[in-house]
Amino acid sequence: MILYAALVDDAGLFPPTSLHMDEALARHMRDLETGHPVLTHRLLCPASRIERLRGKDVRPRRVGLILDTDEMPDFGDLPVDLVETVLPPDTPIETLVAQLALPPGVRLFVEIPAGRPGLSVPAGTGLKVRCGGTTADKFPPVEHLAQFVRFCVDNDVPFKATAGLHHAVRHFDPSLGVDRHGFLNLLLAVCEAVEGRDPAPVLRTTDVGHLVRMAGAVNDDTAEQARRLLVSYGSCNTSAPLEDLHALGLIEEARR
Repeated sequence: MILYAALVDDAGLFPPTSLHMDEALARHMRDLETGHPVLTHRLLCPASRIERLRGKDVRPRRVGLILDTDEMPDFGDLPVDLVETVLPPDTPIETLVAQLALPPGVRLFVEIPAGRPGLSVPAGTGLKVRCGGTTADKFPPVEHLAQFVRFCVDNDVPFKATAGLHHAVRHFDPSLGVDRHGFLNLLLAVCEAVEGRDPAPVLRTTDVGHLVRMAGAVNDDTAEQARRLLVSYGSCNTSAPLEDLHALGLIEEARR
């Protein structure tokens, strides 16, 4: 279970689910009561909607703030443990870190394009990679995603993933005319890179049986290192990852 523990952040406020805040909180609290270990029980919330999160009768155990405003909002008493933002053009990450000046205990993850290598990432800062979106051009090629994974592994940089990872295994989406990356593919790609192999082949494969066999062969040391690097990914549907892993026989049950 090391490989899948605390893997999935709750991104129900984001497209395509786009839940109302009350609906998102109700679902989030049901997940929290169930306590499935694959879920992080962290609610991802846009900074522009943080005020709607205050003063509620229920609150998440953890909040990941997605910075979509010009200024960092006051966290108040909300349990914010990480902030995610996009790296502005021509801005070094060190400059962004200094500008944001996050309080101790709050981790920063900076989104960069998957194919952009060679960045200087300060200690204690992570990266974020976008794996899809609402249009085909938002899905990075396998080669770019593999390059991102290799960079993070080679430079010991933790990262988060967002968007597009709707199911465990890579598959074709006829509505967009694009292959969607699978979250299991990405997870095993990190394991491959940790063990010194090219992550691209496993990112590209749609062979379910091969992926399941690979997952079963990952040793604990590799799993621990891979999960230290791949911190989590956001899913707008918190049921689908559990159902997929259960259907593949990789977790005992999808407790809901």
